[in-house]
Amino acid sequence: MPQGNYIEEHQKKYGHRLDHFERKRKKEARIHKKESKMAAKLTGIKAKLFAKKRHAEKVAMQKTIKQHEQKTQEERTPNTDVIKGGAVPAYLMDREGVSRAKILSNTVKQKRKEKAGKWAVPVPKVRALNEDEMFKIIRSGKRKRNMYKRMINKVSFVGEDFTRKPPKFERFIRPMALRFTKANVTHPELKATFQLPILGVKKNPQSYMYTTLGIITKGSVLEVNVSDLGLVAPNGKVIWGKYAQVTNNPELDGCINAVLLV
Repeated sequence: MPQGNYIEEHQKKYGHRLDHFERKRKKEARIHKKESKMAAKLTGIKAKLFAKKRHAEKVAMQKTIKQHEQKTQEERTPNTDVIKGGAVPAYLMDREGVSRAKILSNTVKQKRKEKAGKWAVPVPKVRALNEDEMFKIIRSGKRKRNMYKRMINKVSFVGEDFTRKPPKFERFIRPMALRFTKANVTHPELKATFQLPILGVKKNPQSYMYTTLGIITKGSVLEVNVSDLGLVAPNGKVIWGKYAQVTNNPELDGCINAVLLV
């Protein structure tokens, strides 16, 4: 380690390089890349200490940002606590201090509540299924060592143009016996049940992956073809597809029972 401060003395006498400050700025701009590289490389106690240090820095940064935001908020909103022309009764004090932002926030919350009520579903909560219930491990290869394949134990939906991948590249197997194309959909207002073709699986509450695979479990939201029911929209067009929620366990009953969401 150098003992003298000859570098500082030289800088005082002769100044910096012409591109010194530009290089310094660029180096500081690249620090985050260096830190992320270190975070990926470090292991053990060094990684723990490094992560702790980075966390502390992030917390400090968040605090400063929050302070700045509060300061700007205070500057924007005028002080409504100052009483003009005498005292105010206790029951009117809260009314005076209501800001425009608060009113807007309340209206947004109210709209969200209304929307949630509008799209209320027949089965709001479902039991979580673990992976062992959903999939069965299929061994493959010459000596049955490969364990990357999974057979789906639940009912699934695939489109008309669905083509299976070659066996070597197939990750998930949907058995033919558990592939359904139609559902028994009950219209809650008409109190009648119709067998309608399924257009697709819109949402599986268990997981996004199950939605993409087209797995149908209790509580899943399906899109069904309702063109045969003759439902008409306010603009005069015939409604083609509507959502319906599954109310039974299709793999146990052998059929899909659903309620139309109107």
